[in-house]
Amino acid sequence: MAPNEFATDPAETKDRNFVTALARGLDVLRCFRENETALTNTDFSERTGLPKATVSRLTHTLVELDYLVADARTGTYRLGAGVLQLGFGVLSSMEIGDRAQEEMRKLRDGPNSYVTIAIGEVHRLDVVYIATKRSREDVALQIRVGSRLPLFDSAIGRAILTGMSDESRDRAFRYAAAEGPEFETRARDSYAAAMTEFADKGFCSSYGDWRPDVNGIAVPVFSPNGSQVYGLNVGGPAFHVKKRQLETTYAQLLSAAAQAISIRF
Repeated sequence: MAPNEFATDPAETKDRNFVTALARGLDVLRCFRENETALTNTDFSERTGLPKATVSRLTHTLVELDYLVADARTGTYRLGAGVLQLGFGVLSSMEIGDRAQEEMRKLRDGPNSYVTIAIGEVHRLDVVYIATKRSREDVALQIRVGSRLPLFDSAIGRAILTGMSDESRDRAFRYAAAEGPEFETRARDSYAAAMTEFADKGFCSSYGDWRPDVNGIAVPVFSPNGSQVYGLNVGGPAFHVKKRQLETTYAQLLSAAAQAISIRF
């Protein structure tokens, strides 16, 4: 998750059609993190930066709409069935995940049994996995649909950045700028290095940048009309998944898989 997950895009404040109340309600729903089942209004306030009075009105509304369930005894809230219904709608619309399954399986079943394969798309300063194929070994990356990686520090994020439109990339840099000048500088440097690497090698890499014990490479995947860009990566524990094998064996396989998925999508 980005350092300030709920930073507002400066452009949003100038958009007359932007509904701030709706955005804040969605920010509350996004406060839940992996393995968390219940949060208080204080938790929501601290994570979103919103006043407690505003949070109380938002949680009341979300309870009325069945997106949150309140526990009066503990003063906590959990996600309700309304969120689950929305989630199923999103997953069912992600056709690329279904179409990519065969190519992802072939990559996963390749020469190294420790690799894990995933497809992701951008959300603000993160990449969210929308389809995965886990390693054939018990020692594997603990990833699943919904897992998040940092956009500027992961191979998959860097690959997506190389394929983004200028408008989308500028938006990502605005989110980076909201985190502070040092973060923005590091983000722009990471993007520049990713563009150079992709031009030279045809993929983007992360060797211990996201996590010190993880190696990976990634390439962009495009919809036929170019309106959507995703990332396809292959990686695994650094002890078992070495840079040389990724670049000499998997890079070509990864690029071929990305091309096949783009054509089918």
